[in-house]
Formats: sequence, C-alpha cells, structure tokens
Amino acid sequence: MIFVTIGTQISFDRFIEAIDEIAGLIDEPIIVQGIKGGYQTKNVKTVDFLNPDEFNKLMEGARLIVGHAGMGTVLSALKYEKPIIIFPRIASLREHRNDHQMVTAMRMNELGYVHVAYDKKQLKALILNNDLKPLKKLNQDASNNMINFIINSLNKN
Repeated sequence: MIFVTIGTQISFDRFIEAIDEIAGLIDEPIIVQGIKGGYQTKNVKTVDFLNPDEFNKLMEGARLIVGHAGMGTVLSALKYEKPIIIFPRIASLREHRNDHQMVTAMRMNELGYVHVAYDKKQLKALILNNDLKPLKKLNQDASNNMINFIINSLNKN
C-alpha cells in the first residue's frame, strides 16, 4: 500500500491529479489523506482527516510514503523507516503562500534524507520504482536534539 499525505490545511490538486493518474498504472492500493480540492479522484481512496492513531497505522503499514514537503510527514516516514517521496508545493502556482516547501525539499534532497520529485514525470518514475529504499533512519525515540539538528540543517543557507 502507498500512503499519500498532503496535510490538513490546504488542498493540492496538481499533486492529487498526478497521484491519481499514476494509480491507474499500478496494481497497488493508494490511500490519500488531505483536504479535498476541485479535482475528483478516479483511482485512489481519499480521506479528509485521520486521527493520530489512524495516521500512524497507515504510515506503519505502507510500503511507500508520498507527501508534500511537510516536516511532520518527513519525520514520520523516517521514524517508521519508510521510503518517502516528497513533492513540494509551489507558491507561484498558488499552492502555498511562499516557497518554503521547495527550499525544504531541496535541502532534504541535498542532505540525502528523502527522494524528491519536482514534477509529475519524476514523481511517476519514483513511484514506479518498486526498489525504492529509505535513505535515512530516525530512531523512534529520537531526541529533540536530533530533530532540531535536521530542522536547523534545513534552515542553513
């Protein structure tokens, strides 16, 4: 199962449409958590909200995590030792108020923590790669120092 999460604050139709299209090419369930926008999915199951226990259960049971460039999603994937692909929102497309997700994606990619797709073609190639592995491991009992190190590393530049 592939678990896709876009957060609970704003919709992300460009991403959901790409995921839905890719889902039509594979024989594996995809569950999408996120605010519904204008795009109606055809090939994936969507849920608006998951409580923390449901979220963690899906995160733990997934073969692959795909999400926006939110730190909560990234840290959860690292905690559960799951490969993660992030697809950052772009401010110029009105997907967010600024490009902090692009900066996060670029920095996390540079540090070797996540797989990053900047467009639909890259996203498709990564999802169709059944041998994708986690790039880093974050202990379940990771100290605040480790989490702060990751966040501070992202903010450098």
